[in-house]
Amino acid sequence: MASSSLLCFLSILSLLTLISSTTIPISHFHKYPLPLPYQNLNYLASSSLTRAHHLKNPQTTATTTTPIFSHSYGAYSISLSFGTPSQTLPFLLDTGSDFTWFPCTHHYRCDNCSFSSSTTNPHQSPILPFIPKLSSSSKILGCLNPKCSWIHRSNTQCKDCKQSSNNCTQICPPYLILYGSGSTGGIALSETLNLPNNTVHNFLVGCSVFSSFQPAGIVGFGRGLSSLPSQLGLNKFSYCLLSHHFDETTTTSSLVLDNSSNKSQGLNLSYTNFVKNPKLSDKPAFSVYYYVPLRHISVGGQRIKVPYRYLSPQLDGSGGAIVDSGTTFTFMSREVFELVAAEFGRQVKKQVRAVGVEAMTGLRPCFNVSKEMKTVSFPELRFHFKGGAEMALPLENIFAIAWEDEKGSGGVACLTVVTDGVAGERELVGGPSIILGNFQMQNFHVEFDLRNDRFGFRQQSCN
Repeated sequence: MASSSLLCFLSILSLLTLISSTTIPISHFHKYPLPLPYQNLNYLASSSLTRAHHLKNPQTTATTTTPIFSHSYGAYSISLSFGTPSQTLPFLLDTGSDFTWFPCTHHYRCDNCSFSSSTTNPHQSPILPFIPKLSSSSKILGCLNPKCSWIHRSNTQCKDCKQSSNNCTQICPPYLILYGSGSTGGIALSETLNLPNNTVHNFLVGCSVFSSFQPAGIVGFGRGLSSLPSQLGLNKFSYCLLSHHFDETTTTSSLVLDNSSNKSQGLNLSYTNFVKNPKLSDKPAFSVYYYVPLRHISVGGQRIKVPYRYLSPQLDGSGGAIVDSGTTFTFMSREVFELVAAEFGRQVKKQVRAVGVEAMTGLRPCFNVSKEMKTVSFPELRFHFKGGAEMALPLENIFAIAWEDEKGSGGVACLTVVTDGVAGERELVGGPSIILGNFQMQNFHVEFDLRNDRFGFRQQSCN
């Protein structure tokens, strides 16, 4: 697959001849939802776990407000406009990566991107690609351009150029990015980004000509030089994620890009400082993640005795917790998960375990519920951060409810936390031990205060 994709890419490559803030809508991204609720839960659980494997072991070769859309397969998207004249495309919002790319050229190919069993063409791209030939501001990034090293994270070898030459025509080498469950590849462009009240020239963006399991482009909001916040010089950005009850609707929330130095007024956020992973030499991707300092986790007021090595990044690069908008269900390393799941099982004694559904969905524990669920008591899950900040999750951010019929006469409630190394599989070591996913951030306003290096949040309605 990789070699054929590279050959496809090389053949296509030969054809490629003072506002302080911005607000952007956020939406759920539609990717052909699966027909049965248990199947959808299984997909969300497995994709969250696959995403966690990638984040733990990554492999890589002024105010503007924008709407955020919510989607049924667990992701959120925004729309961005590139080029002259503008071409507007959807992008998945990802705080776990730092590179922005879009489907590109008429020859763009995406394998397994529809996720629909009824799709007759498995290579059909679900969205229209960006067409560089239609943009007067589109330029292929040169090999000697300093931004080329932002992508490849090493000294790029420009064999056909003298390092002191200003007339080098060699382009920046093609990129290939692996996302765990998918991949993308293409060439780097220097292009104009058109925000609602700001124009950013010479923005580094990827022109992907092939992808797999990627329904749209990705906008990287991580810590790297190539990320959107870094290229725009943002002091902070914030967003509020809609409840997944609004999947596939026109209801949106907002992403705010802020260049101002003003403190957040009237938001009454709880803050905790970001922390860094001490081992970055052989895992530079860890420097992209937003690590938050967890002190402990509690279930129903009962403190879970999680070993410290899982709560804070260790000298070998393992451990710690990160916030990742690209993960759906929160991931916990096996030992942490078993402690949390056992406490939920201990406190929810009156509900019968739905063992069959656990096997079908990959989630556990799952409990049988009915239309009388209002009388059922589920314990609260709470994350306690250094500095005193506490994130208390409401029921809908902890359990996914799947009904067997429209009447709600029977169904299950499953804990939306995943782990690896179950059923005899080997646990993946290294990287973050806890990945806080977007399902747990529903109806939370979260702020990434880059200037003060801190993470802020508060619970609120996002619609």
